[in-house]
Amino acid sequence: MLKTGLHEMNAPAIDRSTFLSTLPATPADRTAALWIVGISSILFALAVPFAGTPLLPVPAFVASYQSALAVSDIVTAVLLLSQFSVLRTRALLWLSSGYLFTAAAALVHALTFPGLFAPTGLFGAGGQTTVWLYMIWHGVFPLFVLGYAWLKEHDGGPRIRGATNTAIGAIVLGVVATMGLFTWLVTAQHDLLPVLLRDGRYTPAMIGVVSFVWSLSFAALVSLWFRRPHSVIDVWLMVVMCAWLFDIALSAIVNVARFDLGFYAGRLYGLCASSFVLAVLLIENVRLQARTVGLVGRLREQSASDRDFYGKRLALYGAVVESSNDAIITKTLDGVITGWNKAAEHLFGYSAAEAVGRSIDIIVPQDRKGEIRSILNRIAGNETIAQHETVRIRKDGRALDVVLNVSPLRADNGEIIGASKIAHDITEEKQAQEKLRREIEERQRIFETSQDLILVTDGFGNFVQVSPSVKDILGFNPEDLIGHSATEFIHPEDLEKTRDEMRVARRGATKRSFEARYYHFDGHEVSLNWMGTWSEPVKRHFFIGRDLTEKQAAEAQFRQVQKMDSIGQLTGGVAHDFNNVLTVITGTIGILADAVADRPELAAITKLIDDAAERGAQLTKHLLAFARKQPLQPREIDVNALALEAAKLLHPTLGEQITIMPQLTEDAWPTLVDPGQLSTAILNLALNARDAMPDGGTLVLETRNIFLDDGYASMNPDVVAGNYVMIAVSDTGSGIPPDLIDRVFDPFFTTKEVGKGTGLGLSMVFGFVKQSGGHIKIYSEVGHGTSVKIYLPRSSGVQETEFEVLQNTPIAGGNERILIVEDDALVRQYVVTQVKSLGYTALEAANGADALTIIDSDKAIDLLFTDIIMPGNMNGRQLADEAARRRPDLKTLFTSGYTENAIVHHGRLDSGVLLLAKPYRKSELAKMLRTALAS
Repeated sequence: MLKTGLHEMNAPAIDRSTFLSTLPATPADRTAALWIVGISSILFALAVPFAGTPLLPVPAFVASYQSALAVSDIVTAVLLLSQFSVLRTRALLWLSSGYLFTAAAALVHALTFPGLFAPTGLFGAGGQTTVWLYMIWHGVFPLFVLGYAWLKEHDGGPRIRGATNTAIGAIVLGVVATMGLFTWLVTAQHDLLPVLLRDGRYTPAMIGVVSFVWSLSFAALVSLWFRRPHSVIDVWLMVVMCAWLFDIALSAIVNVARFDLGFYAGRLYGLCASSFVLAVLLIENVRLQARTVGLVGRLREQSASDRDFYGKRLALYGAVVESSNDAIITKTLDGVITGWNKAAEHLFGYSAAEAVGRSIDIIVPQDRKGEIRSILNRIAGNETIAQHETVRIRKDGRALDVVLNVSPLRADNGEIIGASKIAHDITEEKQAQEKLRREIEERQRIFETSQDLILVTDGFGNFVQVSPSVKDILGFNPEDLIGHSATEFIHPEDLEKTRDEMRVARRGATKRSFEARYYHFDGHEVSLNWMGTWSEPVKRHFFIGRDLTEKQAAEAQFRQVQKMDSIGQLTGGVAHDFNNVLTVITGTIGILADAVADRPELAAITKLIDDAAERGAQLTKHLLAFARKQPLQPREIDVNALALEAAKLLHPTLGEQITIMPQLTEDAWPTLVDPGQLSTAILNLALNARDAMPDGGTLVLETRNIFLDDGYASMNPDVVAGNYVMIAVSDTGSGIPPDLIDRVFDPFFTTKEVGKGTGLGLSMVFGFVKQSGGHIKIYSEVGHGTSVKIYLPRSSGVQETEFEVLQNTPIAGGNERILIVEDDALVRQYVVTQVKSLGYTALEAANGADALTIIDSDKAIDLLFTDIIMPGNMNGRQLADEAARRRPDLKTLFTSGYTENAIVHHGRLDSGVLLLAKPYRKSELAKMLRTALAS
């Protein structure tokens, strides 16, 4: 690998472990120390028996010894203070103070020693002065060693915060002052001190004092031993304290008087004690000096190598700048261009000769001049600018999208003298990003607004993405499916087919179309037509599912219409031929009756034949009515008058146990219809209602003006949008089961017992209504009753009534939030569409439980618009009551296929509660919504 941007400097780093006070002791240090202590112990043992042997007094020895001792301690203190000036530890400062004190004590001891500079010593010394100085000197130094032992830690211990020179000056003054105090005490106050030496001999008081002093030295040695870990200086201080103990023992315990063998030997031990740490420090200084010399040599070699390296690197950098694909520009803090590489020439169109020396403003748009000043100010403030997107101008005037990285340009002394900028052209990238953003946004909008169900699964069939339309189609929220396997929602019978389609896609088929049923949230099946494809790069299946519910419902309705038309054609043909037969029978039966008038037994038979022919004629009449081939005599009639006349005729027919309630609208439109056939139709419906109420009940006859709009017509293919007059016959009977509701108009179909009906009553009504250009609709719920509504076209050529004027007033909408609860999916979709077209926000639910969940989660709902009769454990009335309990301010509007009065008189609605009867025109819906919201 070519290394051009990195040059390593192999220079040793100096850290705290360089100093003896923090450098951990090695086994070699401990071994050397043990050897010295061992030899010293042997020599001490040999000297003890002869310690009291008198020797020739040599005062010069004392002077030489004290001078050497003072010099040694001063040098040691200086070396320790030099380490303290770097490490700043209190322990080193305290130990340095101890060595300064011993040096001062040695000098004062020499000056006051009798016979050296004066017969009794200087400073007015007495016979006990030097003895007490010796004890103070040998007693105070262990105290400093104890302080050092307790202050030191593995890293040197606590450190001072102030200046080191101040601390050093303070301890020097402190030592001088302390030594001056002790000197004054042992000279001027000499007579106050106990006698330790008399006639050159030690007194008994000396034993106590020297034992205490010796104990202090031993305590210092023990403290050093237990204060681990040991540094190098700790090990040699322990050697010092051992020699210090031998010094005190020989000089003041086992000897007899001055200038005996113990006197001289003890002082030699003391001199050695002062030299051990000094020797180690000097050796260490020599080692450091040798390392420094070696380091300087290596640094010189390194410097020469660096000069060569940086020269090559400068040339390399120059080549890199010129060969860079990005524009590299340098400029002063005033914005004057000082550097312009070839990529800058290519990007901005200016040659280096044209650009260098000119202001950077030549490539900056007029509206971004302030941006340049801001950037240069930030660079002058030692700030680096990264990934700054902006716009620049080429020489030809074309705008460029660029991203800038700007950093300070420094002189050799570190002063910021300019800026270095790298400009990367992102024009094409921005265009591509914008194109991609638009595509993603378009796809996301398609995904979010699609009426079809869009699913994305991984290779194992687990949902990765689900479009929001899943709520409308399957009743689930997208998060209910994401992360789950598709097998949890697909109908078991369609599961293997779906897997086969996915396998085919994985083998390379680009797209497939197939049908599969999924389970709705409420449990029913939903058929979907799927288009699917597989993407190998992302390992995903993409599916678009179209809900076939409406299509299948429309197809079923169309088939029903075709079936009824086919049956009508068949029954009409049969009835026509049967009428021909009956014509012959009824035409000849009169002749036969005249011929057998004198024979009673044959006359009775002839009468039976005549009655049967009459019944056959009525039957064919009903069949022709169903087939819409009966001869009608339509005329313009008043439906209110006809309904009232029918009500009068029905009272004796239905019986006292059934209450008949006419509910007729004012200004009912006239209609063009055969009044006799309409009366017969109402009679047939009333008789069916009576049979559904064996224990009595209420029959409501209602008329209304109705506009069936395009939305209703789209759900009922046989309906033409327009104005109709509605005649409704409603009962409170047992109702019709859902599985039979589509068969009630079939001829000869009946749920009555044998002999109780032909099954042609409703068929005749159906045929009559269709032949009259109308529409018929049945609403029924088991246990609640049935409402049959006949819609007859409004008669043309009449003036607009007051009712119609009211209904055609401008439609008023709103922006409130309305929750629509309807169990029929087609009706629910129709209502949602109409409500949204009025400007409202429409929420929807298929049952009471779902509605309550939405009410709890959305506190902004203004109106509950609910069907009354719904399957399940909660009808519309119960839902409204529970919603009012949870949201007392929530307003309610009911809707139902039953007439308003039928519902009210069942006791299911309170008086004054708002009800919008189905079907309704958009103007009626808008009016009732505003009325409910304002109530």
